[in-house]
Amino acid sequence: MKTKFYNAKVLRKDFTITNGGLCVKDDKIACVFEGDKCDSEKECVFDKAVDCGGNMLIPGFKNAHTHSAMTFLRSRADDLPLQEWLHEQVFPQEAKLTDEHVYWFTKLAILEYISGGTTAAFDMYMKPELVASAAKDTGFRITMCGSVMDFDGDDAVERMCGCYERYNKYDPLVAYKLGFHAEYTNGINNLKELARTSVEHKAPIYAHMSETKVEHDGCYERHGKSPSALFAENGLWEHGGGVFHAVHVDKNDIKLMADKNIWAISNPGSNLKLASGIAPLTQMQEAGVGIALGTDGAASNNALSMFREMHLACTLQKYLTNDASACPAFNALEWAVCGSAKAFGLDACDCIEPGKKADIVMLDLNRPSMRPHNNIVKNIVYSGDTSVVKMTMVNGKILYKDGEFFTRDNAQMIIEKCEGLMKDFE
Repeated sequence: MKTKFYNAKVLRKDFTITNGGLCVKDDKIACVFEGDKCDSEKECVFDKAVDCGGNMLIPGFKNAHTHSAMTFLRSRADDLPLQEWLHEQVFPQEAKLTDEHVYWFTKLAILEYISGGTTAAFDMYMKPELVASAAKDTGFRITMCGSVMDFDGDDAVERMCGCYERYNKYDPLVAYKLGFHAEYTNGINNLKELARTSVEHKAPIYAHMSETKVEHDGCYERHGKSPSALFAENGLWEHGGGVFHAVHVDKNDIKLMADKNIWAISNPGSNLKLASGIAPLTQMQEAGVGIALGTDGAASNNALSMFREMHLACTLQKYLTNDASACPAFNALEWAVCGSAKAFGLDACDCIEPGKKADIVMLDLNRPSMRPHNNIVKNIVYSGDTSVVKMTMVNGKILYKDGEFFTRDNAQMIIEKCEGLMKDFE
């Protein structure tokens, strides 16, 4: 299948904007052209042509940290301190989850992702077989992450390795990364075993880290050092990886992250809502740490909108540094598109260039919030929202366009199914 998109503005690899279009062949971008047609007529023989009407084609957003199936807790555990939220609301409700719940509530999240311009997610949750099935059945790109904890049992790391072997061969849209929940849910023995696993597979590893001051200070009380120092000391970062949140980090933590090629995967919306704090993204970037953005789950955000994360990432850095020129809009868009792709190994989807995966979003530049076109990138970050998403294509297939979903299951059926399942959590 070959599709030609023409009469478009295209956001290129260097974040310049060109007038022209692109051609998609099967699951990849075959060519990108300026003007009316591609230089290679052979590549531009197409089965379908889409007039973009002067609208914008960008690489899809990648949600670099989320718990997709937690849509079932959206607006069910709000306005509470973190520990009360977690132990009195989230954990008791999660204990009721079945395979059916995880499958359908993940699908609900996927509908939200694609209607908001997100073409891939880095998901950390239970029952990976159901998360993988939901992604495969909807045509969505998902990378799952291990979430090992001490109380998962003595074979938790071994089971994670089984997932790593299985799901990296499961489907082209599905991948799996090594990971653990956090320092405070894993003892030293687990951390050392996780480190051996990372070295054995020569693979990066991911975890929550320094999300709250209580967590960060608690690590000092338990081990006499910060989580980053503890992880590095125990060999967890020999092959890089990433940490979710990284709110309470100092210059020594940041240097370690930069030296060990550890991505800071920030979740500003969730961190604000749970009063966890503001991650020093500008300081980390200046020190050479790669930055990515994610929403976290719908229980703590409550939206799965990368537009909101970009806006918050920018404006909060200005507040944190007391400098209105800090963190320009370009940075946030790059973090949401390129950084979030590279953070969990989706380099094949990080930009619009020939040979890259066809994970493409069309933004409606005629929405009132996108006019006038003084600076389109700044419009996307500062005034854009999910309503400006006109089309989302994943792996060469249009999954959403002009308010209509093109997933295998009817979108309304997914919504109604999830509403029916909520009776199990009353």
